[in-house]
Amino acid sequence: MPAAVGAATPPRAGPARNAGWMPIVVLASAQFVMVLDSSVMNVSISQIVADLDTSIQGVQAAITFYTLVMASLMMLGAKLGDVLGRSRCFAIGLAIYGLGSLTTAISPNLTVLLIGWSTIEGIGAAMVIPAIMALVVATYDGARRATAFGIVGGAAGAAIATGPLIGGWVTTEFSWRYVFVGEVVVVAAILLSRRRVLPNLPISHPPHLDLVGAALAGGGLGLAVFGILKSSTWGWVEPLAAPEIGGHEITPLGFSIVPFLILAGIGLLMAFAVWEERRERDGADTLLDRSLIRIPPLRAGLIALTMQQLTLLGTFFVLPVYLQVVLGLDAFETGKRLFPMSVTMFIAALAGPRLAAGFAPRRVAQAGFLALVAAAVLLLDTIDVELDGTAFAVGLAIFGVGAGLLISQLGNIIMSSSPEAKTNEAGGLQGTAQNLGASLGTALIGSILIATLSSGFVARVAENPRVPERARQEITQRAQAGIPVVPVADVEAAARDGGVTPAQAQAIADDYGDAELDALRRALGAVAALALLALWTTRRLPLRMDGKR
Repeated sequence: MPAAVGAATPPRAGPARNAGWMPIVVLASAQFVMVLDSSVMNVSISQIVADLDTSIQGVQAAITFYTLVMASLMMLGAKLGDVLGRSRCFAIGLAIYGLGSLTTAISPNLTVLLIGWSTIEGIGAAMVIPAIMALVVATYDGARRATAFGIVGGAAGAAIATGPLIGGWVTTEFSWRYVFVGEVVVVAAILLSRRRVLPNLPISHPPHLDLVGAALAGGGLGLAVFGILKSSTWGWVEPLAAPEIGGHEITPLGFSIVPFLILAGIGLLMAFAVWEERRERDGADTLLDRSLIRIPPLRAGLIALTMQQLTLLGTFFVLPVYLQVVLGLDAFETGKRLFPMSVTMFIAALAGPRLAAGFAPRRVAQAGFLALVAAAVLLLDTIDVELDGTAFAVGLAIFGVGAGLLISQLGNIIMSSSPEAKTNEAGGLQGTAQNLGASLGTALIGSILIATLSSGFVARVAENPRVPERARQEITQRAQAGIPVVPVADVEAAARDGGVTPAQAQAIADDYGDAELDALRRALGAVAALALLALWTTRRLPLRMDGKR
């Protein structure tokens, strides 16, 4: 079993590989592009709906399907790195991604968007993301490797945080299509420079692809992630807005279909484990070397990474809702408000490896989670009808520090804990953990937000004598399917259209506004609780630089 190494691990035996900083510029640029367009798509929904003459639900389905394609194919994409070679897999995946971006940029309708963005880009990303991780390991050793992982992670974090700023400005001033045109240009530049700056390692014994294992793993991960993503819409247990086929609601045994999808996914993953064990016994090539999961620091890194993504994406779900729905800011203004987090995240990601040299990776990761807890509590206190700009910016800056410290450590721990020959598979596991954590963060925090908003709104109107009984009954009935997050003005207008007096409509809107603020505070409180819980997952991260506890 390989030693568990941290951010400042001494170089392994073999030739020196610290080849300057151009390779990491190329790899970090690719990582930035991989993450950016998801952020852009989220803030550009309204213009995409109008441009493609489709619905919000259609664009949200495209976003969901993109995540599904990546989650389903990540492990297969990682294995292709062993078959084709890391650099070649990176190039082919990036070319596929660029084709998807071009198709997306010229999409005339939702169907072409689903093909270009959700499918083609998703396939390309599933090949590129594991290859980025493996190429960092192949190019750098020791402290430089830790810094390289910090830069790659910082690029991803910066893309998440600045996506609304970039996407909001381009969408407002020009068109959302220009973002994807820009991605095509960046991809072309990376492909032109790739051969000169990235290592092209020879493949001595390329393995055979385990297609059955790929189908089982992809199907299991796809079903589980799909169920998680749809939980806030369809409900975790009690059916909310249940899906329909031919006019019939899909509610197995009277329950939401979500737990059945997740259980079906788990069942396929169990079948995958049995299949892989059988192939190991027969001496055949497997999709995943299951011994990787048994390496304590690697396993701990994957769990901590899942919790990191859960916390980050849960926060990125709540804050734009507050800024855009409650405060009424547009996409560009929202991005400007979130910018302090992007700056401190990148700085902390670069400083993390130096801190780990003196305090050890485990301590730096624990400090990162503690910073996320403190930031979530501070941000929670700023949620109100008027924004406390200074406190909000300070909270975001602290949050960025915590995220940056985590980003600087976890990727390096995961990849450096893997045997050299298994870095592609380790990269696939890392990408899978990222997707799973992101899906869980959006789903869990979204479910908490909708559930507390619905229950709080119903409770308030039930105790408000200014709300007529008919309106109370209608609100209670609608709450069973989940009350949507909308501006208070929309609620007042809908109440007036429903036939109540202006004074009664104002009372209903006031109750909704109070419930909405309370739901946002509770959602951020849940983020703080999850970040605190995540400290438990850091126990097995390396403590000393020699890989010992």
